[in-house]
Formats: sequence, C-alpha cells, structure tokens
Amino acid sequence: MREPPPAASGVEDASGPASGAVPWHALSTERAFERLESGPSGLTDEQARERLSRHGPNVLERQKGEGPLKLLWRQVNSPFIWVLIVSAVLAVVMGKVTDGLVVAAVVVLNTLIGFVQEFRAGKAIEALSRMVPQNATVVRAGHKRAVPAAELVPGDVVEIAAGDKVPADMRLVGSRNLQVEEAALTGESVPAAKQPSVVAEDAELGDRTSVVFGGTLVTSGVGQAVVIATGGATELGRISEMLSEATDLQTPLTKALASIAKVITVAILVVSVLLLGVGLWRGYDLSEAVVVAITLAVAAIPEGLPAIVTIALAIGVQRMAARRAVIRKLPAVETLGSTTVICSDKTGTLTRNEMTVQALWTPTGRYTVTGVGYAPRGELRRDGPALSESLLPDDAKELLLAGALCNDAALEGGDGDWRMTGDPTEGALVVAAEKAGLRVEESRARFTRVDAIPFESENQFMATLHDDGREGRVLLLKGAPEVVLARCELDGVVSREDVLEEVERLARRGMRVLAVASRQVPEAKDQLALEDVGGGLELLGLQGMMDPPREEAIEAVRACHEAGIVVKMITGDHLATAEAIGAKLGLQEPGMPGVAGAKLGALDDTQLAHVAESTNVFARVAPEHKLRLVRALQGRGHVVAMTGDGVNDAPALKQANIGVAMGITGTAVSKEAADIVLTDDNFASIAAAVEEGRRVYDNLIKSLAFVLPTNLGLALILLCGVAFFPIQDIGGKAVPLMAMLPTQLLWINLVATVSLALPLAFEAREPDVMRRRPRRPDAPVLSHFVVMRTGLVALLMAAGAIGLFLWEYSRELPAVGHARALAEAQTMAVNTVISFQIFYMVMCRTLTGSVRKVGLFSNPTVFMGIGALVLLQLAFMYVPFMRRIFGTAPLSLEAIGLSVLVGAVVLPAVGLEKWLRGRKDGGPVQRPRAREREDEDHTPPPGRRERLPA
Repeated sequence: MREPPPAASGVEDASGPASGAVPWHALSTERAFERLESGPSGLTDEQARERLSRHGPNVLERQKGEGPLKLLWRQVNSPFIWVLIVSAVLAVVMGKVTDGLVVAAVVVLNTLIGFVQEFRAGKAIEALSRMVPQNATVVRAGHKRAVPAAELVPGDVVEIAAGDKVPADMRLVGSRNLQVEEAALTGESVPAAKQPSVVAEDAELGDRTSVVFGGTLVTSGVGQAVVIATGGATELGRISEMLSEATDLQTPLTKALASIAKVITVAILVVSVLLLGVGLWRGYDLSEAVVVAITLAVAAIPEGLPAIVTIALAIGVQRMAARRAVIRKLPAVETLGSTTVICSDKTGTLTRNEMTVQALWTPTGRYTVTGVGYAPRGELRRDGPALSESLLPDDAKELLLAGALCNDAALEGGDGDWRMTGDPTEGALVVAAEKAGLRVEESRARFTRVDAIPFESENQFMATLHDDGREGRVLLLKGAPEVVLARCELDGVVSREDVLEEVERLARRGMRVLAVASRQVPEAKDQLALEDVGGGLELLGLQGMMDPPREEAIEAVRACHEAGIVVKMITGDHLATAEAIGAKLGLQEPGMPGVAGAKLGALDDTQLAHVAESTNVFARVAPEHKLRLVRALQGRGHVVAMTGDGVNDAPALKQANIGVAMGITGTAVSKEAADIVLTDDNFASIAAAVEEGRRVYDNLIKSLAFVLPTNLGLALILLCGVAFFPIQDIGGKAVPLMAMLPTQLLWINLVATVSLALPLAFEAREPDVMRRRPRRPDAPVLSHFVVMRTGLVALLMAAGAIGLFLWEYSRELPAVGHARALAEAQTMAVNTVISFQIFYMVMCRTLTGSVRKVGLFSNPTVFMGIGALVLLQLAFMYVPFMRRIFGTAPLSLEAIGLSVLVGAVVLPAVGLEKWLRGRKDGGPVQRPRAREREDEDHTPPPGRRERLPA
C-alpha cells in the first residue's frame, strides 16, 4: 500500500481528528513517528511544553448549560402568561387588588411548574469530559513518568495496560495480547484486538486495529502508543462537537399546544378590545369596561391547562417507570405516542449480549445447539431428537470438550442467575459443553493444564497443553478458522474447501466461527512454543456462535409493526451478523441486504434519505452516520426514537425526537443526552413505553376536550352579558351586570377544571391502542369532532348558566336588594357551570364510545375528583372567608338541585352526538386517529408492506 507523503508542516497535521486528514491507522509506526516529529524515546520536556501551548490541554471543552434566569424567562415568555400578567397589573391599577393578586398567583404557579420541569436538562457535554482519565504513563526523553492526562500532546509516547482508560487517540507502536473495549464508540459487543500492523486506509472506525481511541477501556494485555490527537481533536471530541450541534426538538404536542396558545391569545386580544368598545358604547365607565375586558381574558385563557398537561405527563412517567422506562424529560412521554420509526442498537437491546453457540460442525456431520444465554439449559440435536451425554457422538464430544479446555472463562451461579467470568466468546464454548452434559470444571481437573500460549491478535489463536492422564500430553488449539486450518492435516474425509465453505455458510447466518484442533505431543513436554503449533494438528471441527435475539424483542418488534411503527437496527457490528439478526427479529425479509456505514458515507443527502426510508438494517456505522440517518428520517416527516448505550450514540440520541439510553450498559454520556433510560436494556420496554405514550396522549386529548368547552362557555357568558344585560345605576355610577366575577372565573378554570380533568389522566389505555397507525406529526390536536364537541357543550353551558343567573337575580332582587341578589345569582351561575363540568367529564372518559364500554367504575379517581370538587364547592358557597374572597352567597337546596338538573342536560346531548357520529362513520368508533389518513409515504413494517423500489 502506498503511504501518503509526509506533511510539510510536520506535527501541525496531528491536531486533526484521528479519522480525519491523516490516516494514522494506515501509516507504519516509523512514518507515524516521522510525521509527529517524535520517536520511541518520546518528547523532551521542552517539546511537550511547546506543543501544549500550541494544541491546548487534553480536555473536552465544557459548554455551559442554560442558567436559572434563562430557564425562568422561557417559562414567562409565552402568550398566555403575558396576557395574564397584563390582566393582573390592570386589575390592580383599577382597584381590583384581590382579582389582580389571584391572577398573579396563577402566573407564579405555572412558571414554577415549568421551571422545575426543565432545571436538570443539558448535562451531556459534562459527562463526556468526565470520560478522560486523570493520569497517564508517558515516556519523556526516554524516562517513564506519570503526568496528568490533560498535559498529553501529539507525539507523546504512552504506555497502557489492562484496566487503563485510554487518555487520547493514539497510534500503537507495540502491543502484547492487547484488547480494548470500544463498545462506547463502535457498538461492537466484543473487545477489539489491537496490534501495530497497518490496516487499509478506508477501514471503518471499528476496523482500525492499529489505533486506540480516547475514552475506551483496556481489558487485557499491554501496549505502547504515540499520541496522534488530544482534546477536541479526538474521536471523543468530535462526538462532543456533534452533540453540541444536535438540536433538541419540540414534541408534536408542545408544538400543537403552542400553536393553540397563539390562536387563543390573538382571539382573546381581539375580542377583549371589541368587548371594551361595546362596553363603552353601552355606557360603561372606563374602569368597568377595562375590568370586563380583563374578566374575558381570565375566562377564555385555560389557566389550568399547563398544570393539567404537566401532571398528566408526570403520571405517565410513574407508569412508565413501573414498566422499566425512566423518563428524564416530561414531553418525551407524549412524543412516544406519535413515534413512527424506532432506530435501535443491536447489542443488549435487541439481543441478549450473551454470546451463544448455536451450531457445531465436525468432519462427519452438523449439530444444532438449542437454548440461549449463559444458562446451561439446552440440547444438542442432529437430524432428530436431542442427544444425551451417553448418546453423544465422539466427534461432537471431542469438539465441545476441547473448546471448554482451551479456554479461560468460567461459568458461575445457578437457579436462573448465571454469570460468566472472562471473554464472552470463550464463555459461549463453556456453556455449550455444559449443555451437552460435560462437566467443565470436572473435565479441567481431569485434564490438567500444563502450559498455554494466550490469545494474541498477531497470532489469532490460543493454544493449551494438557495432561490427559493416560497417554501423555494433548495440545489443543482454537482460533480463526483460516489460521487453525493452515496448521491442520486433513485426512481426506473433507477438504480445505469444504471447511471454508462451511465457515462461509455459518458466517452468512450471522455467526462468529471458531475452529478447534488437537494433537498428541510427547509426554515429557511441559512447555509450549510457537513451533509446537506450526502444523500436524487434527481438525476437530467448528463452533458457530452469535449474540441471539431476545425472545421478548421479537414479540416487541411484531407489536411495533402492528402499531404501524417501523423498527430499524443501527449497529457497529459486521454487516453479515446484522443482516442475520435483522431477519430473525423480523426487521426485514430473509435475504434482503442491509447497508454498511462505508456506503452511507458516500451518499449525498437525497440518496441517504431514500436509503434511510427503504432499509431497516445498518451495520458498521460511525457516529456521524447515525446522526445523518436520524436527520434524514426526520426530513421525511418521521418522528424518530433512537436507542443507544455508547458515546458514539449520544449525538443521535440528542437529535432524535426521543432518545432512549440503556440503564445497565449505557455510558453516562448517552444517559445524559437521552430523554428516556431503560432500566433493563430491553427493546420490549421500548414497545411498552410506546404503548404507555399513546395512552398518555389519548388521556391528554380527553383532558383538552374537557377543558376547552369551559373556557369558550365562560367567554360566551361574558359576551352575552356585555351585549345584552341591563346596566345598573348604583349611586349615580353605571355598573354592568356581570354573571361572574374574575375570581369566580379563576375558581372554575383552576380548582374545578383541574380537579375534574386530572382523573382523566388515570384512564386505562384503549383496547386498540397498539393497533393504530401512528398519528401524523402535523395532525391537528383539535380534530374536527373535538372542535364541534367544544362548540356544542359551550353553547349548552352558556345557555344554562345565563338562564339560571337571570332567573335567580330577578327572583331575589325585590326581596334582598341588588348586592345580595347579584351574589346569589353569580353563585348560581358558577354552580351550573360546575354541574355541566361534572357530567361532561364522565362523558369525556371515552371521546367516541359509550361510557359503559370503558366501565363505569374502571377509574376510581373519577369519583374521587368529583367528591373533592363537591366538598370544595360547598366551601365556596358556605365558608365565610371563601365567600369574602370570591364574592359568593349560600344557596338553598332547591337552587342547587336546579343547577344540577340543568347541568345534566349535557349527558343526553353528547350521547346523541356520539351516536350520530358513530352512524355516520359506520358504527361506534374506538379508533379516532386510526382513520385520520393512511399515510402513503409512511414506511409500513415488514410483512405488511409492498417491496420498496430499489
């Protein structure tokens, strides 16, 4: 391979990322030292100081999160809040101090709720910076010393060993049995073997075996490397930069509510100005006309809505936590309900993260191994029933026993709690032997290990020497098939081509394949040398293993497909493995190809969007690929949920509409960037969270459909009053006759509405909640029937309240005078509205079907809410200090009964409306949003879709 010429500026190029302008992995160690102007003895102290001043410290720059004042300002800076603030100020200026203070209290309450909700957001960059180790062993001027990792510079020679966290991106110059856990960067489930030999220039991140990356963990062996990038120039720093560029997106509900708020605010301002003009035209004093306009604003603004939404989401958080999904950001609860695509990591999420032997091959036949995971429960099968230990053929027994003896892993535990100590690949061999009835620990005691050649990436094999207790010594060898096969003498039963064909067959099934061989050696030999494994071995066979899919993940993927959600797998593993797992999970039809990261990198945005839409399996992807895939899907109008556990996943987690991090294997960075953390790292928990999110959305719509008619009804009551009610001449002052005071309106909007709307958040999920297609992100929250329902109920409410107000006022005026009659009539109007609310809330438990179908007593909190409101309303009428605050008066039982009777009118009215709409739609409808639109550009799941064009 031709190496690129050295840069004229020498070490200047070292400031670029390891995967950037200089392909360090493709340079020999000599050329790497040359470009860095360094050598095996390292830099001098003077060189290190000069480079530190030039390149800066080896730290990731922390970005400051939003301060408390900025968060507080964002809560205040909303249309509803500004209207309320202006109303409170005007009320105080006009002498209505109590009214103004009550409105101000509402503003403070809503602001505090939003502030507390967002206070802990935005910690991902800080978590990244904590991944850089504090100290490193460096060679300076030929002498080893410990220096702060922050002082490392390009050209430094660093020594690393098992247990060390890699302090910077480095090109290896020497290693022995070095393995590095890179799952946080690459998604690869098995530690990567590292060695100094050059690799292809176009190698993907996970295949750059000659480079170690900052923030990864050395699991075994030792190595010496030269620093090629520090701080923000490392792969970790590049991810940090992408993370800062990823944008937090508004959820569909928050965008819809913000749009509704703007429309309502503009309408309120227009009508308030109009009402002010009408009042002045009718002869109101200026102060009274302004108070009427303020009262309209207070009546029409759904002050309780932010609290209702926040508390409903909080209830969803508790329910999701019980289903192993911890919500970090409240709006994520609702967004799950509109998710159209889930992009999932493979290892540990869709799979068990437990390597399992599933196939054996010997020169005389094939065997299947059942069971998954580290629990030694399963069977060996060969064209029929299970093979017991007594019936196990010698060839299979020798293969399994050799794999367990040439092995350093150990299986511990029992009673369903099995733990593996050691390399996952070796652990799979131990479990396979146990399933066949071979007692591994007993076998290891019988065949005592005499010596071993440990696995090294340069050799790609492990060899052990055992005392067989009878005939002398036996040498066992396991490793890469082509390496082992080159050391074997085949007896003619099978050829080298036969073996390699079998290896390819198992690899196409997504398996990692190991070959096992043996030979007898002289009894006197007690040590192994490399020449002892140079040839003359007998091939015992092959063992094929894979990280199997979770059974519950297969069912969860099926449930997502039924819900119209496409599941895509994005992994750092090899393409063949990803395709095989994808087929087992039902992500794509068997034989359908996936796409590797190298291909993604060569696509422009238009091509990438098509590939992202039409492909469900992506392998060997880099962090920037994940980020581009998420953005491409969002550009197609999808609501994207992204799962991940590594540092490499963090930018995509933050960019996605919903970021889902793994609680067990996830890094601190991924958890901080995510909206949801799964406590069991199980894809099935994501499906459960989607189900819960849809339930939360349903219940929020029910709450919204319940709240809005009250505000519209109150506004209509005031409009009718200003336009048509008589003006009283009291003490020479024109006083308008108002059906309700501002404080009474706030009582209805906050206390009554909230206490009745909250029980709707506890409604059980609809039976068909996971059989609907996802709602369109741009679908209006206020659908046609909700708008029509709002108008119907508001008109009934306004008519009932106005009628009883006028009836009570005219009846009591001659007997008790204006002030007392007005107080009683206003109290009567409030009672009537609250009676309407109670009966209408019962009807809102299902927006389309009969209450009998959801069960009258299926949600006990409904009756708790009604009971609490009844007690509060009694206090509103009969407790003296409450009467002083709200200007109310006690009512007779006859008056209360009449208001309840009028409020009950909403039951037959809404029931008739549901029946008529049900007939129009062809019967009772349980799935209102399923009919919105069969989205033609929505990607249907496998098994339910036509094949997309190539």
